[in-house]
Amino acid sequence: MNIRFLGAVKGVTGSSHLIQFKDKKILLDCGMFQGKDEDLNGEVLEVNPGEIDYLFLSHSHIDHSGRIPLLVKNGFKGVIYCSKPTYDLCQIMLVDSAHIQETEAEWKNRKSKRSGKKLVEPMYTQSDAIDSLKYFKPIFYDQVITIGDDLTVKINDAGHILGSSIIEMWFKEDNETIKLVYSGDLGMDEKPLLKDPAIIDSADYVIIESTYGNRIHENMEQRTEELIEVILKTVRRGGSVIIPSFAVGRTQEIIYELNKYYDKKMSENGGKENELKKIPVYIDSPLATKATEIFKANALVFDEEARNYILGGDNPLEFENLHFTQSADESKALNFSDEPKIIISASGMCDAGRIKHHLKHNLWKKECSIVFVGYQAEGTLGRRIVDGEKDVKILGEEIHINAEICNVEGFSGHADKPALMKWLRGFKEKPKNVFIVHGELESKIDFAKSVTTELGLNCIVPEYNVIYDIKPFEHINEIKVNDSDKTTKLDGLTSEVKKIIEKANEEQIKELTKDVEELRRLFENALKLTEGNLKKDINLDSLNKINNNIIEIENEIINLTMLNGK
Repeated sequence: MNIRFLGAVKGVTGSSHLIQFKDKKILLDCGMFQGKDEDLNGEVLEVNPGEIDYLFLSHSHIDHSGRIPLLVKNGFKGVIYCSKPTYDLCQIMLVDSAHIQETEAEWKNRKSKRSGKKLVEPMYTQSDAIDSLKYFKPIFYDQVITIGDDLTVKINDAGHILGSSIIEMWFKEDNETIKLVYSGDLGMDEKPLLKDPAIIDSADYVIIESTYGNRIHENMEQRTEELIEVILKTVRRGGSVIIPSFAVGRTQEIIYELNKYYDKKMSENGGKENELKKIPVYIDSPLATKATEIFKANALVFDEEARNYILGGDNPLEFENLHFTQSADESKALNFSDEPKIIISASGMCDAGRIKHHLKHNLWKKECSIVFVGYQAEGTLGRRIVDGEKDVKILGEEIHINAEICNVEGFSGHADKPALMKWLRGFKEKPKNVFIVHGELESKIDFAKSVTTELGLNCIVPEYNVIYDIKPFEHINEIKVNDSDKTTKLDGLTSEVKKIIEKANEEQIKELTKDVEELRRLFENALKLTEGNLKKDINLDSLNKINNNIIEIENEIINLTMLNGK
C-alpha cells in the first residue's frame, strides 16, 4: 500500500490524503484550500474521483470537507464514512459553502460583464452539495466497521469540534496487518463542551496535524478572563466587541464559556446582577445558529461537565442576554446602533460572510475591539489584521484600523505543541513513522525535530503528491472479527426505549439514566475481557450492535432533558 498527500502539505488548509491499498483507493478528507492556497481549488484533482472507493471524513470544517461536492460532481460514487454529528453538520456547512461560492461567482460575473472578461462558474452549487449528502454513511464513536475482508476501521473522539474523529485503520495483506492512524485535527484537553482527544494504544504509521506544532496556548482560565477583561474594557469606553468566529465549534464554545462565567459570578456575588450580564450578545450568523441547534441535538458526545449542566436543568448553550439574528436587516441594524454590544459572526478568518460588514463598520472606531479566537491562515483578511496591517480593503472600501486588536489564542480548537506531544506519548506501541501535515512549514519542521529528539520517533514532512510506500511492521495488534453466527437479538430495543423515555417524568428519567450508566459500565467491562481475542461465542457485530443501542438510548435521554428543560 502507499499514501499520497494531496492537501494540507504546503500549509494548513485543503486536507486530502490518498491511500492505495490493493485494488482500492481510499481518501482521508477532501478539504477546501483557503487563504494563500485558495487558487488550488480550481485545479484538476490529482486522482479520478470515479476511482475512489471510500472517503473517511475526520470532521466537518470546510478545510477538511469543502471539496466533497466537487468530488461527487466529478464522478465519485463511493461511500463517505464519518461520525453522526459530522454528517449533521455537513448538511448545513456544505450547502452554506455552495451558497458563498454562488454569491461570489455572481458578484465576479457582474464585474466581468462590464469589463468584457470571461464569466466564471462556482466550484459547485447548492444542488451539488445536497446531492453529495446521499453518499454519507454516519457511524458512532468506538464502533468497529469491517469493509470487505481486508480493511477494518474505527473512529474515536478527537476533541476538536463536535463530531471530530481520530481514524484507526487496519489493512490486512498476505497475513500481515498494517495499522494506520489519522489524527484529523486534535483538540486541547479540558476543552469546553467536548471530551478530551482519545488516546490510541498502537500504530505502525501515524498522520498527525501540526497547526500549533511550535506554539503553547495559554491556560483555559486565563483565556476566559482575558476575553472578559477585553469585553468590559471596551464596553466601558462605549465601544462594541466584534469576534470573528468559526460558525461550528468556536461560537458554541464562547456561548458555553460566557454562560459558565455568568453562573460563577452570580454565585460569587450572592445572585446580584453583574456588569457583564447587562451586555447583549448577538450571534450574527445563520450557519452558527443552525450549528448551535445541531450541537443541542448531539449532546451525548459532550463532556461530563456539560452533560451535568443539562441534566441539572441548565442548557449550557442558552442565557438571558443571548440573541440569534436571522435576517440581513437584523444584521445591518447591529451596525447602526450605538449600544455597546458583543457581535460574534462568521467567517472565522474574515474572508466571507457577515463578519466583513461588521469589520467595515467597526475597524475604524478607536473605542471598539476586534477579538480573534482562532487560527488565521496565511493570506486571509484575518491574518493581515492580526499581523498588524493598518489599512485593509473590505467590500471594495479602504478601511484604516483604529480599533484595538486582540488575539486570544487559548480559544483555539487545535492542540498546541505540548498537547500534540502528549497524544503521541500515548502510543504504547511506538509508530514506525510519523507523517506531519496540516501546518505551516516552520511549525512542521520544529514539531518534527521535537518528536524525533524527545520521543525517538522517525518523522516525515511529506511533499505534495509524492507516493510513500507503506510496509508491514512487527507486533501489530489486530482487531479480530469472529465468524461465529451467535448474535444477540436487540432488534426493536431502541424504539421501545424511546417510547418509554417520551412518557417518563423527571424522576423516571433520572432512574433510567442510572440504569443506562450501569449498563454502559457492564458492557465496557465485558469488552475489556474480550479485547484483542474475542471468545468464540461472542460475535463482534453483536458487540457493536449493543454499543450502538446504548449510545442511542443515552442520546435520547440527553435530548429529551434538553427539550423539556429538566
